[in-house]
Amino acid sequence: MAAVREALPEGRYGRSADARADRTLKIVGAILGAGLLALIAWFGYDYIAGQDVSGRMTGFKVVADNAVEVRLEVTKDKGTTGVCTVRTLDEYHGEVGRKDFTFGERQGDTVEVVTVRTTARATSAELIGCEPVR
Repeated sequence: MAAVREALPEGRYGRSADARADRTLKIVGAILGAGLLALIAWFGYDYIAGQDVSGRMTGFKVVADNAVEVRLEVTKDKGTTGVCTVRTLDEYHGEVGRKDFTFGERQGDTVEVVTVRTTARATSAELIGCEPVR
């Protein structure tokens, strides 16, 4: 009985095209993966480093038919002046008040209770956003 070979002898005819293609795909995949990770890291750093002023509304209280007190926590550097915008809404989600509050250069991180005057009775308040004054 003769032995039957199913494959070519290894090393006799060089590397197969499949092995070269697999190696090329692995290299291209590694380069693209590293590039994607670098891009995600760049955008993440830019987003975090770009926030000179940030704020958070921790509560509000309707004190009258025409006024709402809002508690804000503002985080910023001491040398930066920041502006935070707050708006108040009525029961139908219509805007009944809006006001910008400025936090000066001498203040660092601060917690403030501010009053927003309204044109009708408000049922909620929201912080639109905070940004540095340029």
